[in-house]
Amino acid sequence: MPIPKAVMQLAIPTVISSLVMVIYNLADTYFVGMLNDPIQNAAVTLAAPVLLAFNAINNLFGVGSSSMMSRALGGKDMDTVYKSSAFGFYCALFSGLLFSVLYTVFSAPLLVVLGANAETAQATGGYLMWTVSFGAAPAILNVVMAYLVRAEGASLHASIGTMSGCLLNILLDPIFVLPWGLNLGAAGAGCATFISNCVACLYFFVLLFVRRGRTYVCINPRQFRPTMRIVRGVCGVGIPASIQNLLNVTGMTVLNNFAASFGSDAVAAMGIAQKINTVPFQVALGISQGIMPLISYNYASGNTRRMKKTFFFTARISLSFLFLVMIAYLVFAGDLVRMFMDNEQIVAYGTSFLRGMCLAMPFLCMDFLAVGVFQACGLGKEAFIFAVLRKIVLEIPALFILNWIFPLYGLAYAQLVAEIILAAAAIIVLARLFRRLERHQYPG
Repeated sequence: MPIPKAVMQLAIPTVISSLVMVIYNLADTYFVGMLNDPIQNAAVTLAAPVLLAFNAINNLFGVGSSSMMSRALGGKDMDTVYKSSAFGFYCALFSGLLFSVLYTVFSAPLLVVLGANAETAQATGGYLMWTVSFGAAPAILNVVMAYLVRAEGASLHASIGTMSGCLLNILLDPIFVLPWGLNLGAAGAGCATFISNCVACLYFFVLLFVRRGRTYVCINPRQFRPTMRIVRGVCGVGIPASIQNLLNVTGMTVLNNFAASFGSDAVAAMGIAQKINTVPFQVALGISQGIMPLISYNYASGNTRRMKKTFFFTARISLSFLFLVMIAYLVFAGDLVRMFMDNEQIVAYGTSFLRGMCLAMPFLCMDFLAVGVFQACGLGKEAFIFAVLRKIVLEIPALFILNWIFPLYGLAYAQLVAEIILAAAAIIVLARLFRRLERHQYPG
């Protein structure tokens, strides 16, 4: 298949899937914002790091297993394909159940760590009860199953599954949140998300049942035999990807705690700006993950030339899109924030935050594409190094320094500082990787 067509066929459904969690959260933020209550809106913002922590498990078993499946398909090793998919599925299920238990037991101290206070703790706890205590397993499992289905090239089915839950969430949110419905506020948004994730899981179970005998995704318990080779293959890619998300959770928690010291209006505004900025963020992430099966397959089969062409075509598309979105956000930041809450103080805060955050977008593109190539090729060490550089070495220290120099408003520029450096590092590391692969494939 021509590279542009192959990239679009894989990337477009994957981008849609990546946007699903954003749309879930945007829907929650939008309908909770209609209450015009900063406390309820702050609750959704403060809970966000816990939901983002789900992605650590999604990446550990979703990215790890799907990368191994794609590489095994490229090498025609069907036994590994079946065992790695079963390993990813059952580990995701057990992890989701464990996540629910641990949160329920330690919810009180965790709310303090998240930045909740006497004003926001009850609303935050109500939202997390549905999304985590009851909903961790379905939330994690439907994303991991989408990764497994996508690994065999069925990106459309992966997108339909996740989008089914997303659309249901948008329909249920006003019923559960608003005064004319059940009037549950933030807790109602959490309940709607829980039900929607359960429906998405059901879609994937039905899909695998209908396609039995014609799919490489295996959830047969008898194939759940975690040999050392399977564990190493999945975790070698999955652990760095998981740590990357845990570091994102840490960064978001630090950011929310800084914002919380300026009051619930600042927290609500920061949350709205983050959610709006996450839309192109997830598009860039979805593009980088969408090409992973294509990169993995060509890497395993030794077709370096096609692998490089795939990367450069994707980089041009992604950079052009993100640059245009950055311009739009700079111009229309105030209008976008006002869509979620018509409060002058929150709009003023949110406009400044969004304009600072969006400047990092073009640089973020190169970082995500580099990490996607590393994960696709099984280069977990390189992906891990980039994750540590982004948050621990660059972004979190920048939060402290910029907040000290420009209280509150400086927080929005920490990601820009980190991504400029990481983009330069990505170009250098990828150039070396491609040269090494070409020398190996075309010696002399």
